[in-house]
Amino acid sequence: MKPTTAVTIPSSSYTTTLEGSTHDVIDNVVAGLGSVLLGKERQIKLALACLFARGHLLIEDLPGMGKTMLAHALARVLGLSFNRIQFTSDVLPGDIVGVSVFDREQNTFRFVPGPVFAQVVLADEVNRATPKTQSALLEAMEERQVTVDGSTRPLPDPFFVIATQNPSTQTGTFPLPESQLDRFLMRIEIGYPDPDAERELLKSGDRRVVLEQLPIIVDRARLVQIQTAVDAIKVADPLIDYVQRLVHFSRHEPEFAFGLSPRGALALLRSARAWALLQRRSHVVPEDVQAVLPSVVEHRLRSAADFSGHGGGALAQKLLSGVDVVG
Repeated sequence: MKPTTAVTIPSSSYTTTLEGSTHDVIDNVVAGLGSVLLGKERQIKLALACLFARGHLLIEDLPGMGKTMLAHALARVLGLSFNRIQFTSDVLPGDIVGVSVFDREQNTFRFVPGPVFAQVVLADEVNRATPKTQSALLEAMEERQVTVDGSTRPLPDPFFVIATQNPSTQTGTFPLPESQLDRFLMRIEIGYPDPDAERELLKSGDRRVVLEQLPIIVDRARLVQIQTAVDAIKVADPLIDYVQRLVHFSRHEPEFAFGLSPRGALALLRSARAWALLQRRSHVVPEDVQAVLPSVVEHRLRSAADFSGHGGGALAQKLLSGVDVVG
């Protein structure tokens, strides 16, 4: 495979190449994304772990925190086909998955694919759409296909949804139902920048200039190689015991309205594998599970005392503190 030309990005110089070891390529991706989203290495690594584990990512935070910027940067470094859908209250399901139109010349109906037919789909402000429109993504995210007018059509491979949403307390938002939230492998928050990163941002100006110069670092072949490497990360029986204790705790403690489902347990283990790869390990350790657990389970848990869904963070910490690593 022919390597790309070395590229220098303002505020962060690094060489981009499609050759080299898997770990070197991942480090280049982290550095490239870090040149766009300053001071957020942990959030960047969580987003990459989600994508490398073949999951979908939900980014939730206040407006102006860099949610869409991170999503655009992820799409650019992956080098895959990309579509952005701006969700509003008047967007219909057909605007997302596509519609059948009558072709007068052929005297038949012809399917016009919607923007969901891309390898990377940015669902921007997904919770501003109505529940009916939100549900249009359910089949796509879970089955990697859409059904329109009785015909099922496969989506491109790979297929990633990166959704952003504003806090549910803001005007004009519709809470995502549990069935929709469960389709996201991870939910992350960006958070305010630290003083040093914010100072650099204020001095350097809009990061969209850097975003436009961000090159392709991971092509499709390399992405498949990384995903295969995630699948090969070893998980010992004691580690599986630890995950099972976490799941069991969530299902039987009275603070939890309901526990983690089998899909949630699988999501936790798959995310831990991806995090272990990012840490240059060939096997999962308890610290990998603990690193990804909040992002994997917070949006899946509800407090028995407050079913609004705002207690997931506290419940995740309860899991970490209440379950011993060694049984």
